[in-house]
Amino acid sequence: MRNGSRLRAAVFDFDGTLARPALDFPLMKRRVGELASSRLGSPVTPAGLPALEWIEALCAMMTRAQAEDFRRDSHALIEEMEREAAARTSLFDFVRPMLSRLSGRGVALAVITRNSRQAVEAVFPDASRYLAAVLAREDVAAVKPDPAHLLEALGLLDARPDEALMVGDHPLDVLTARRAGVLAGAVASGETPLADLQAAAPDFLAADAGELFERLETQGWF
Repeated sequence: MRNGSRLRAAVFDFDGTLARPALDFPLMKRRVGELASSRLGSPVTPAGLPALEWIEALCAMMTRAQAEDFRRDSHALIEEMEREAAARTSLFDFVRPMLSRLSGRGVALAVITRNSRQAVEAVFPDASRYLAAVLAREDVAAVKPDPAHLLEALGLLDARPDEALMVGDHPLDVLTARRAGVLAGAVASGETPLADLQAAAPDFLAADAGELFERLETQGWF
C-alpha cells in the first residue's frame, strides 16, 4: 500500500493499546513456573517464551495425564490474574472517541487479543457499539503472533491485508502484522520500552493509538 492510500480496516491489540496495562506478566510466568515445578518435582526457570507458549513447552516435559492437569490449572491461574487485572484497569480516555471517528469514516474495526473474552468484556462492556469483531484467545485456534488470528479478524471485516493496519504495544504485534502482510503500527502506551518497539521496525510508531490515528488522518491514510 502506498502512502496516501485509504485504510479500510484497523485491528487493535487490547491491553496496553486500548486499555491501560494491568497484567503483571513476569509474575504470571513465575506462578506458572512454580506450578510446573510442583508437578515435575524440580525447579523450573521462566523461559523466554510468552506464558501461553511456555505452558505448552512445559506440557511436553510431562506425561499426558500430568500435562492435561497442568494445562487446566495453569490456564485457570492465568484467568484469575486476568480477572483481577480487569477489575483495576480501564480504557484509555481517547479510545471511544477515536473508534467513533474511525467508524464514522467507514473504517472497519476489530480487536484481537491473547487475553480472555471475559476480561475484555469486563473492561469494555460496550465494545460491540464500536467494533465489528473481538477475537479473544478462546475464539481462535491459534493466537497472535500466529497470523491466522489477524487474518480471521480481517475476514470478519471483509478487508484484505493490503488495506489494513494492525496496532499494538508489543513487538509480537508488529510480527503478527508482518506475517499477515498488514501494515504495522506500534504504540508506546503499554510496558514495552520504546527502543524495543523501534527495533521491531513498525511502519508507524506513536505514543499511543490516539496520536497515531491523528497523524494518519493528517497524512491521508483514511
